Amino acid sequence: MKLKNKKAIITGGSRGLGKATALAFAKEGIDIAITGRNEEKLKQTTAEIKALGVNAVYEVFDVSNYEEVKIGIKNTIANLGGVDILVNNSGIAAFGSFTDMEVSVWESIIKTNVLGMYYVTKEVLPFLIDKNKGDIINVASTAGLNGNANVSAYSASKFAVIGLSQSLMKEVRKNNIRVNTLTPSTIASDMTLELGITDGNPEKVLQPDDFAELIVAGLKLPRRAMLANASLWSTNP
Repeated sequence: MKLKNKKAIITGGSRGLGKATALAFAKEGIDIAITGRNEEKLKQTTAEIKALGVNAVYEVFDVSNYEEVKIGIKNTIANLGGVDILVNNSGIAAFGSFTDMEVSVWESIIKTNVLGMYYVTKEVLPFLIDKNKGDIINVASTAGLNGNANVSAYSASKFAVIGLSQSLMKEVRKNNIRVNTLTPSTIASDMTLELGITDGNPEKVLQPDDFAELIVAGLKLPRRAMLANASLWSTNP
């Protein structure tokens, strides 16, 4: 399927997986709107996207705040001129034992990773239903397939993302809307590098560009086909 002139919203689009996806989309001729909380980084990434010859805009808001999301998505769609694709990429992580992690940190992870995805989708979905066409890509994690010690909050949030995403997929198929649930393993993103999860060695560790390629490939499938679930792993143990 040709993607040129489609319009995409990518949350958490100023860096990491979101930025890589935005740049990959731009190379396909997709107009981009990125969202986030750091305006300076959003400006820098927007300039990089525009340099690839497509329209690009940004909007500053916190996905975990529904009032901000309602205003932010309304402005984003107006400035972008519509929406065909939503990539729910915003996410945060923290690690610590079940008893040691602060309640506020636990709550913040759930609010951003789960409620943030819900809030944004809730505001974008009516536009896709009206068009009777669209794509929603929800970024989960292999941590949402299996829990591990010291990642209870992050794992719980990604289990919830998978459940929400799969339920939504079955609900909106009748509207010709494809919902994809992606569960990547460790990728050398800004977040994993900052948390010390990986050293980012490109010979061994997945890179953000790898993830972006998977998303583009899924979008290029004929409308009769849908990449419902996909995991991305490094070939190195």
